[in-house]
Amino acid sequence: MNVLKAIATSLCARSKLGSLILVLLAGCTTLGPDYKVPEVSWLDQWYSELYGELDASPVSGDSPQEHTNSQGIAETDLQFWWTLFEDPTLNSLIDSAQEENPGLRIAALRILESQAVLGIAGSALYPQVQQMQAGSQYQNTQINGGSTSLREGELLGYSVGVNAAWELDFWGRFARGVESADAAYFASIANQQDAQILLNASVADLYFAYRTLERRVVIVKRNASLQARSLEITENIFEAGQASELDVQQAKTQYLATIAAVPAIELEQVKVRNALATLLGRPPGDIPALDVRNQPLPKLDSIAVSAVPALVLKRRPDVRAALWGVAAQSAQIGFAEADFYPSIALVGGLSWAGSNVNGAGDTTTLGIGPALQWNIFDYGRIENNVRVQDARLQQAIENYRNTVLRAAREIDDAAISIVKTREQLGYLDEAVVTSARALDLAQSRYLEGYADFQRVLDAQRAVVAQTERALITEGSHLSAVVDLYKALGGGWSAADIQAMLPEQTLNEMRSRTDWGTLLDSPIAPNLSPTPESE
Repeated sequence: MNVLKAIATSLCARSKLGSLILVLLAGCTTLGPDYKVPEVSWLDQWYSELYGELDASPVSGDSPQEHTNSQGIAETDLQFWWTLFEDPTLNSLIDSAQEENPGLRIAALRILESQAVLGIAGSALYPQVQQMQAGSQYQNTQINGGSTSLREGELLGYSVGVNAAWELDFWGRFARGVESADAAYFASIANQQDAQILLNASVADLYFAYRTLERRVVIVKRNASLQARSLEITENIFEAGQASELDVQQAKTQYLATIAAVPAIELEQVKVRNALATLLGRPPGDIPALDVRNQPLPKLDSIAVSAVPALVLKRRPDVRAALWGVAAQSAQIGFAEADFYPSIALVGGLSWAGSNVNGAGDTTTLGIGPALQWNIFDYGRIENNVRVQDARLQQAIENYRNTVLRAAREIDDAAISIVKTREQLGYLDEAVVTSARALDLAQSRYLEGYADFQRVLDAQRAVVAQTERALITEGSHLSAVVDLYKALGGGWSAADIQAMLPEQTLNEMRSRTDWGTLLDSPIAPNLSPTPESE
């Protein structure tokens, strides 16, 4: 069959007559290339060298998280990775986002859209034309004067007919259309799963950013309180005549500079809260779940994933969606190539007509037979359309390869960020302790008259800088952990439309349109297929 396709394509480029001969000799075939998984030479052996530095280990205990598959990937850990932070507030926020986020609902509605498009493509396999026609005509003739042989009177005529046409899928045009729509349907499912990943990671990232900013306000205010106390002591010493006014003004300047940072942090905190509210499908404003103040940031001793093989990368929904995109576009080449060849259809019609004319009989007509339509002069339109589809296929292949590269880079970037921020935290935590000790010593020596006030100011600045750097780095470390789980493709679960959309939305859609069983039937019996496994 592939040989016949090659011959047909070659003859078509030279002569339409040659193609017609092949119609008689070869029968029907499916034009265009069959889908092949794009080659990525490094993918099967890929392993992030940085992953070995994460101290990664699976979670153990009496929870379902301890169950791993044969590849050593803790599936439940990846699916519900945010539970590893043991933060009920974060869990509730993600649950709310999954129920209320508009973007996630749009992704679910695109699945329904792709199902309907798939239905349209499938209907092309059946008779494409089924038309019923009916009509009647009333005519009243009256003659005044003159000489004519026409007779006056009334005439009533009526007719009804049924026409049908079925273009046979000799060249696989419609089969390729179904193949393309089917791949687009699975791509829409993968895109919805990818939307879940991005949403869950965004909620976690914003939540930890909010908590980090909240802690920064507390620390800045605490440092400002210490500086206020230092200012008070300096003022007392100045009033006693044992210090210069310069010390007082420097202490006051440092205190005001520190406390002035609070409004800027609170401004950023409100912006982060508003961004989080948007993800939750709420207008800007208070989020009750965030009202619990001064919660400590969680600490993870290890990353609860046992390995990061290439299989994890292939499981990412965006990678699978890119593969389905290749499959969908591959079928479009065969769909376009079918225009080179004649369309062969079975055409039939049945009609009945009658009138009230005396002596006139009713007429019944039945017609059936084959029909052929062939654009014998396409002026390069069909040929260039095939080239367009092939160029789009190569774009889809390159997009897949680029998606895989980006996925590997994201895993590697997140891994090194975790390693280096954890390393940085170790130094900064020690720097916070030493800077606090240096401040105690500087204040004691100043009060005892063994050091000037500049040493105290320098020590105060060091405490403020080191505590804030340590807290910001702690937040960056948590963000890197979130990025890693997002890069691994964790945080999505298979669901049906009823779970993706609220009942109110489904009822509104039912009231507008007859959706048949689409809103109630499960989507994709196997939610983890890829073109590679077909």
